[in-house]
Amino acid sequence: MLTRTEIDQIDRAGRRILDRVGVKILDGQTLKMLEIAGARVDLKTDRVCFSGRWLDKMIAKAPKQFTLFSRNGKDDLHLGSGGVYFGNGGRVFQILDMGTGGYRPTILKDVVNTANLVDRLDNIRFYIVACQAHDLDAEFYHLNEFFHAFSNTTKHVMGGCDTLEGVKQLWQLATFMAGGEEQLKQRPFVSVITNPISPLTLDANTLKILEFCALNGVPATCAPAPIAGATSPATLAGTLAQLHAEALAGVAIAQVFSPGARMLYGAVPTAMDLRTMNLTMGSVETAMLNACAVHLAKRYKLPIYASAGVTDAKIPDIQSGFEKGVSYLLVALAGADYVHLAAGMLDSGNSISYEQFIIDNEILGMVHRLIRGVDVSPETLAVDIIENVGPGGNYVTEEHTVNHMFSQFFYPTLAVRMNFDRWQEQNAPTPLIRAHELARTWVEDVEPVLSLEKLLEIKSKFPEIVNT
Repeated sequence: MLTRTEIDQIDRAGRRILDRVGVKILDGQTLKMLEIAGARVDLKTDRVCFSGRWLDKMIAKAPKQFTLFSRNGKDDLHLGSGGVYFGNGGRVFQILDMGTGGYRPTILKDVVNTANLVDRLDNIRFYIVACQAHDLDAEFYHLNEFFHAFSNTTKHVMGGCDTLEGVKQLWQLATFMAGGEEQLKQRPFVSVITNPISPLTLDANTLKILEFCALNGVPATCAPAPIAGATSPATLAGTLAQLHAEALAGVAIAQVFSPGARMLYGAVPTAMDLRTMNLTMGSVETAMLNACAVHLAKRYKLPIYASAGVTDAKIPDIQSGFEKGVSYLLVALAGADYVHLAAGMLDSGNSISYEQFIIDNEILGMVHRLIRGVDVSPETLAVDIIENVGPGGNYVTEEHTVNHMFSQFFYPTLAVRMNFDRWQEQNAPTPLIRAHELARTWVEDVEPVLSLEKLLEIKSKFPEIVNT
């Protein structure tokens, strides 16, 4: 998507923005900390400017590789090592009910069900708390959302926290489950999303949450979400320059809070249809922006929290398929470490669908097969086998075929692979019909991944937890 020269130009533009324009910091304590640390602070405007030398010094303190752990040890995410990991997105307010064909508000049971779906789906490697539970009181919804996420998947769990009190609840719960603060720091199985306000603003609440995470060893991202043409320039290069400045600022500030804080370079850039003023998260420009952001993060060898797989479609349909497919491929081939919003999302990131989780898992399986590439070796070149079979033969019964049939090919669960007559005989199945049948079966068969003894122990410690 970008030449090395173009990456250099965008990087210089982002650094120039931080040096000349700066970032507005809406918290007096953080302003003082940044001033002591050597940043240029203007207390009259609450702006902080970062010189190039100071910025490099702070970024150098950020880990270039770290692991986001799973609780079973089988789904650890080794960021910065060249792997590409896809997960779902989070905190939507409604869900598509395929039974009625309409949307309804999300509830705590939807957190349970989506966590369970992600736990079953091999190509979705981490779980982000997927939705807002409207049936919970705000005072303890972070505690409950994360508890029910932990109860239904052993994969790494991430989520946004609205308040400092909310992130403290999460941390207390995770610390208890880990067996102590040091154990959680050594193997963090949970991480936190924070977001600056584009353009170039960090509010006090976000900064307090980021500081708490940094000081307590909780991995985090400070992920800007600029909208090209609205909260960032209409040009893609201009949006990337602003995003780059915002993302680097988040990483640098976290190092002021706690040197060595595990931070992902955050990127959730989107675009707007300026003819209608509608957000277009499924646009090809959104996919391009996220792919380009990967190159900017890799310039500093920072693991990246990027976005892919969002669609503006309202239901799982042709539009959702082609928008998601283009997005997945661009961001995956760019080499993004940690890709959120990649499963279950519909309606410009406003909604989720159980069926879409299952469909996206299949698309992601194809993407993983593509980025794995072609394995070339004497064994796979198979010259001896070709010689043995000879002209006019076939390879179906060869041992070489049996040995490689599962390693060389991706076998879909949902896609229709049969002749037309058989397809008609089976009542014309489609991927959506098959996904609906699987979703219905799995949702009716949800079993916690925690033992009953552990569930009771946690609930005794945290009486504010409610049952679904």
